[in-house]
Amino acid sequence: MLVRHTMMQVDLVGACRAFVSVSERGSFTVGAAALRMSQSVASRRVAALEERYGERLFERTARRAVLTPFGRELLPAARQLVRTADVLDHEAEVAKRRPWRLAVPGVCSTASLAQLIAEARLHDVVLEVQVASASERTDLLHSQQVRAALLATPPDESQWSVPLGLAGDLEVTRVFIATLRPPRTTTARSRTSSPPARRIWIQPEDDVPHIRDPLTRLRDAAGLRPTQVAIAPDLTTAVAETLCSRDLLLCSPDQAAGLGLTWRPIGDLTLTRGFALTAAPAVDVDFFHTQLSDAVARCLGVQP
Repeated sequence: MLVRHTMMQVDLVGACRAFVSVSERGSFTVGAAALRMSQSVASRRVAALEERYGERLFERTARRAVLTPFGRELLPAARQLVRTADVLDHEAEVAKRRPWRLAVPGVCSTASLAQLIAEARLHDVVLEVQVASASERTDLLHSQQVRAALLATPPDESQWSVPLGLAGDLEVTRVFIATLRPPRTTTARSRTSSPPARRIWIQPEDDVPHIRDPLTRLRDAAGLRPTQVAIAPDLTTAVAETLCSRDLLLCSPDQAAGLGLTWRPIGDLTLTRGFALTAAPAVDVDFFHTQLSDAVARCLGVQP
């Protein structure tokens, strides 16, 4: 802590530390050695303190440094200041090592999350990620179990945006929802022999109003059956249904590539998976935007 003085700028904590060490050992040489500094540095710091207060702290003799009456009066307060500074230093180190908890969506791959954690370490941030669904991330943030969360947001409120399309066994360049409408059947025999209607699986991360509702409205307008847009209990189930049938998965290009599926945009609807980094009260997240934004984008599957 630097305190402005008319004659000089005094490192008050450093000066008090030297003053206490010399007073406890009765020697500038021994007191300075205990602080791993030279005798001349300790002398200058004590002298600065004496000049600040306009009184001598020690009677200097050939062999010992003896406290003056003023020095004895000042010593308890100086010790308290040094102890407080030590506590502050300790708490600062503990705070640096305390994990910075962030709630992230399940669409983030293990490799991209590991890279995000590694990049955070380069900036002296011990990042700890907690994978959770969209609703769980909101709950974790509100209960302050995490410092911040990547929340699902509409496109106009997003800091990171990812295009969504359909993935599966596809040969077209775009998927128009009306082409998934099952053919009309007139006889019982034709109804039993016709293939099952193709479904679109919405994974839990995308079970949010700004994605789910436009898709279901388009389903109804295109004449699809209600069951042709289904909410999957988890991503694994949705992918399994897609792999063993002609069903389609609503996902990002990055997810489709990782799953070995062919991805195509939806021809009659634009859907976007949006995210915003939202922090708990009094939590600063500026370093995410200035230093880790690209790493977060990779985790979310944002295309370059």
